[in-house]
Amino acid sequence: MRRFRFDEDGDVAADIREKYGYDGDLLPVFAGNTGVVVHKWHHYIPIYDRYFSRFRGTKVRFLEIGINKGGSLQMWRNYLGEDAVIYGIDINKDCAKFDGQAAQVRIGSQADPEFLNALVDEMGGVDVVLDDGSHRMPHVRASFEALYPRMEEHGVYMIEDLHTAYIEKYGGGYRSNQNFFRFARELVDDMHRWYHKKGMRHPELGRVISGLHIHDSIAVIEKEPVFRPVHSRVG
Repeated sequence: MRRFRFDEDGDVAADIREKYGYDGDLLPVFAGNTGVVVHKWHHYIPIYDRYFSRFRGTKVRFLEIGINKGGSLQMWRNYLGEDAVIYGIDINKDCAKFDGQAAQVRIGSQADPEFLNALVDEMGGVDVVLDDGSHRMPHVRASFEALYPRMEEHGVYMIEDLHTAYIEKYGGGYRSNQNFFRFARELVDDMHRWYHKKGMRHPELGRVISGLHIHDSIAVIEKEPVFRPVHSRVG
């Protein structure tokens, strides 16, 4: 991915403003970071703000999968506020050193449903999940299938770096059945179960998906109560 790397001498904030027309509160938190390293694609910043801004200043229970150098957890603390309950998980035991700095850190696999369920119990529930973990297709799906049913109503599940869905070493590929976007298509079909007779592929998930949004390398799944659609003629 080196060909996409931004010039180290460039103005990160200016690049995001000019390309994406974004000048919100998350911009200086990211671009002005002077603490531990945070590494994000520039176009992610306005997308984060679009879906996470309503949780700012609340007691949101926020889980990030993948800690890396610890800067992302610090960014979320600065953005979401002191009342947020923020947890991060990683399989790398070295990440335990970040525990208690900006968030609580637990060591374990994102593909281990027993670990994930125990974590949600410890958090007292979860409202937002951000998967920035291994980016491997089996892991991404395992985390989603374990955590989405546990997520509270009005919650947001975001998976980033899904360009890996097209990369074989991550278990993906353009025509691979393991490509996450093929799974997402099945979820879209389940959301539209009212209009076809093929049944549901994933009823435990599709029944509670109110919206599924695809951005470059990002999928956002929103959990809201879902009702059988009706229509009216008024006037």
